[in-house]
Amino acid sequence: METENFQSPWTVVAGALAATLIAGWLLDLLLRRADARHPETPLWQLLRRCRLPFQVVLCTALLRASYRWAGILPDHPVGLGRFLTLVLTGSAAWLAVRVAAAAVDATYARYAAVTEDEARVRRVRTQVTLIQRVVTAAVVVIAVAAILLTFPAMRTVGTSMLASAGILGIVAGIAAQAALSNLFAGLQIAFGDTVRIGDTVVVDKEWGRVEEITLTFLTVRTWDERRITMPVSYFTSKPYENWSRGGAQMTGTVFWHLDHSAPLDLMRARLSEVLAGLPEWDGRGGGLAVTDTTPHTVLVRAVVTAKDADDLWTLRCAVRENLITWLAAHHPSALPRLTTSDASPVPGNAAGNAAGQGPEDPQGSPPGRS
Repeated sequence: METENFQSPWTVVAGALAATLIAGWLLDLLLRRADARHPETPLWQLLRRCRLPFQVVLCTALLRASYRWAGILPDHPVGLGRFLTLVLTGSAAWLAVRVAAAAVDATYARYAAVTEDEARVRRVRTQVTLIQRVVTAAVVVIAVAAILLTFPAMRTVGTSMLASAGILGIVAGIAAQAALSNLFAGLQIAFGDTVRIGDTVVVDKEWGRVEEITLTFLTVRTWDERRITMPVSYFTSKPYENWSRGGAQMTGTVFWHLDHSAPLDLMRARLSEVLAGLPEWDGRGGGLAVTDTTPHTVLVRAVVTAKDADDLWTLRCAVRENLITWLAAHHPSALPRLTTSDASPVPGNAAGNAAGQGPEDPQGSPPGRS
């Protein structure tokens, strides 16, 4: 009889573990077969990540239901039951988060596969990411509350706190004003479509691409791979540039300071040849004109277009380099020069200059005399 009592708890534990392993294997087998039959959706493949939390939930539930009958740790039934309840609650929350993440990721993947508009894809990605974070936060809060309520002392504290909920709510609202502001700003960004993951933005004179959006902060990855982390409330209260808003296509400029004798018509023809050979140019526009002049140079501007900010930067650098190289090789006189010699004499004053009468300075005295 003592031997049976000694073996009974271990038999129950071994049976629970065996049932858990078999159920996990069967679940994975069914999901693999479903994934093979429906390759158009990644849902079944993503649900395979739920195998481990499912096994933990199943094993804990079996032990929770049979630990008293099996006589597992008979001297500590209350402590063991509470421990198994805590593990079951936490693993159930873990499973719920995994299932929600799989559903959200599958929905986004299917939408991205059939939608050609990149802006809409980025908008949906931003929304589903924030929805997933909200669901995760809600599940975690519920799980923590359920865990705390398993302790009798916490239930007593909770009952007493309800009496002063109004005062505590006011105090908490004042203390968490900034956090709540960022929270609502994050929801406004998600569903207001003001900024999305993948957008090219300029904030505080820094331009980069939005890499991550959460309910409280936003991360911008700059062109030199730095990360700028800003509260999401910044994007609902201050102006910023969104180069991807309404489409990623952009127009850029390239400037040269050249001599007044620069061959502008030849430069326009050369610009057309250079643009035709660059894959970053989208063909929407490309022109060249003089936009300003100084006593020593003229300011020549080229206007080029590209499909996004990254291609535009590469295109501008390539056009600038090609035109400068071409001018230096074929028209060096078009590059800016610093005049260090006297100007040519004016015809008609040659006799006076030969007699030693040079041009007068602004004060009326010949050069070299005071």
